[in-house]
Amino acid sequence: MMKELTIGMDDDKLLFDRYCEIASSFAPCMNDYLYVYNLAEDIYYISEKAVDRFLLPTNIFSNVGEVLSKLTHPDDFDVLEEDIAQVMAGKKDSHNLEYRWLGREGSPIWINCKGNVLKDKNGAPYIMMGCINEIGNKQKADNISGLLGESALHDNVIRLLPTLNDAMFLRIGIDDFKIINERHGMEYGNFILREVANRMQHCVGPLQQVYRIVSDEFMILDLSGADYEEMHRLYHRIRSSIDEMVASEHYKAIYTISGGLVELRDVDSSQSEYDRYSEIMKLSEFALTEAKLRGKNQLYYFRPEDYSAFLRKRYIRGCLRKSLSDNFQGFELHFQPIIMTSGEFLFAAESLLRFTTPSGEHISPIEFIPILEDSGMIIPVGKWILRNALEMCRRCREFSPDFMISVNFSYIQLLKSPVYEDVRRALEEADLPPSCLIVELTESGHLENSPAIQNVWQKLRSLGVNIALDDFGTGYSNLLNIGNLKPNIVKIDRGFTIKALQNSYEYELLIHVIKMVHSIGLNLVIEGIENRMELAQITAMNPDYIQGYYYSKPCPKDEFILKYHPAGPRTIA
Repeated sequence: MMKELTIGMDDDKLLFDRYCEIASSFAPCMNDYLYVYNLAEDIYYISEKAVDRFLLPTNIFSNVGEVLSKLTHPDDFDVLEEDIAQVMAGKKDSHNLEYRWLGREGSPIWINCKGNVLKDKNGAPYIMMGCINEIGNKQKADNISGLLGESALHDNVIRLLPTLNDAMFLRIGIDDFKIINERHGMEYGNFILREVANRMQHCVGPLQQVYRIVSDEFMILDLSGADYEEMHRLYHRIRSSIDEMVASEHYKAIYTISGGLVELRDVDSSQSEYDRYSEIMKLSEFALTEAKLRGKNQLYYFRPEDYSAFLRKRYIRGCLRKSLSDNFQGFELHFQPIIMTSGEFLFAAESLLRFTTPSGEHISPIEFIPILEDSGMIIPVGKWILRNALEMCRRCREFSPDFMISVNFSYIQLLKSPVYEDVRRALEEADLPPSCLIVELTESGHLENSPAIQNVWQKLRSLGVNIALDDFGTGYSNLLNIGNLKPNIVKIDRGFTIKALQNSYEYELLIHVIKMVHSIGLNLVIEGIENRMELAQITAMNPDYIQGYYYSKPCPKDEFILKYHPAGPRTIA
């Protein structure tokens, strides 16, 4: 019920200060945030701890509407603004809304804001005061495992951090827990969670606390001053105990645990307690993920250099995704000539992808190609490469009618996209014959005895496309791949070439490889020739084509065309 204030205006500030003082005295006893909003003077007070959590300038501020417009999620502000307008107009005597405020890092946080309005002696709304609580918060405790939950871990760490100089955080996850639920049901999965929790608690010491933080993941907070070796022994005690549990259940479900270990010293101490806690959770999640990526059933100790590499990959992945959404802005094809050994005429060019970030940084293909493959972005990028490479081929055929273009295909493209249809359609759109295209498959790209890859290869060959086996000489399955894939061209990797130029045994071996390739009717390209001496030695072996810096580094299309124009094949000087 709305109350009226029977005080004079001279007492306004004293009253507001008094309410703020009361709210401040209660705030340390509560998980929620208390606020006092002076509607008449446009001044807002909120519990000090809210400044560490939300995107607030300070805990007491004026220009409330402007601050709330920056603090509130854009999709929610109109509703909030309308509700406050009704309160100030005297149409409502309370405020009760669920909406999102922005956290310190800009992420949305759902809150429920409740408040009652107090009026002055003239009946005008004067002060609104109430409570804000986060409605997205997790439960303090977990009834399945019997452990405290992530919310309790959060509060405990926030409380301890101001006086804590050293601590360890061991994040443990059950490997392949989803499979257990799928095969045996959630009831048995819950049984395993309880048993794992019990065994972890039996293994920890008096200054080590266990929490269940999410799904099949647990956190051990160590306050005993243990070093890495002691935490490593703790992990192995837990792992051995769980192995015993698996055996006691007669191997109904076979599973292991992985662990990620983070020290408090790995976290920037200049941050607020809330930011430090967020960093702890972020680094521990990374550490556990690394343990799983490295084979599972092991402990990974956080290393800043690994995390920097992870952030670097994430940054590049973000730049690549932005490029795709911006119509492939930042991608460019460079072209390296492939020269006939006899007469040194231009035969073809290999298309090589280059990438520049929006900030102008040139990223090496060694960095960005694996990210394209892992993310699946190689599929749309591969189509872009094919279209642009064929356009380059069409332009070069205007002055060199037999010119061919070579395009590298990732095994991801072969397995997860309709490569045959993509190639056929791109050739039709470019109005080029299939014989102008050389498709290269790198052996390092998981060349295996795959029926799917062989099927694509057979269809491309039947279309009339040329097949090249790239990086020949870098692995052990080359001869098998020649038999399975039946390429038109074999490309000798520069690593093999250098060995041949430096060692007489390797030189003789390369001569025999060339003879063998020729004996089964295939053509051969030697890659990586960089000077006249290397060219003379390799030419004596009678390969069909040469590729390398001696003739040209990969260059943009306009530079390539300028270099090999005017019309008609010509001798390379």
